[in-house]
Amino acid sequence: MAKTTLDADAILQHATPIAHQEGHEIQPWGHMIRMPIALSETACKESVDNLNQLLADTITLRDMYKKHHWQVSGPTFYQLHLLFDKHSEEQTKLVDEIAERIQLLGGISIAMAPDVAETTMIPRPPKGREPVPVQISRLLHAHEIVLKEARTMARLAEEREDDGTNDLLVSDVIRTNELQAWFVAEHVVDTPVVRTK
Repeated sequence: MAKTTLDADAILQHATPIAHQEGHEIQPWGHMIRMPIALSETACKESVDNLNQLLADTITLRDMYKKHHWQVSGPTFYQLHLLFDKHSEEQTKLVDEIAERIQLLGGISIAMAPDVAETTMIPRPPKGREPVPVQISRLLHAHEIVLKEARTMARLAEEREDDGTNDLLVSDVIRTNELQAWFVAEHVVDTPVVRTK
């Protein structure tokens, strides 16, 4: 029986990653595809537009928590360092859920930092370190922006009978942001540390 020889170069060619590929977008930004989810195209488009705004603001809030996690200082450093990181992780979960809902509706989710920076309604903090009360004030303002738009968007989604988007907004976005705002706000209540008189 004849022994077959293997061509190592041919085998390696199949195992080598194909890098530096280029191609056209398969779905341009702002264009919708029809998904079989029993919702009108109009309802899907309006929810996608709203959710992309909310996504940009949620990404910004998440990044602001991470910035403050790294730059927090003072006597409450340890507890705020941990709290800000926890809130950042919870916002990361919301980012993923919002982006996936956008894709599920047939849209394209905003994703890259320059696009987020152009879209967000949350004011940009300076690059440098700020005192804790200012960090917290910025976070509370950002939460208010997210909560205001999420409540409006939830009502609109309900009117369009987009129950999935409404549920995401009410059960996840609103409840998470309300709870985080409460936890953060309690750190700037002016109460005595050791005695009341």
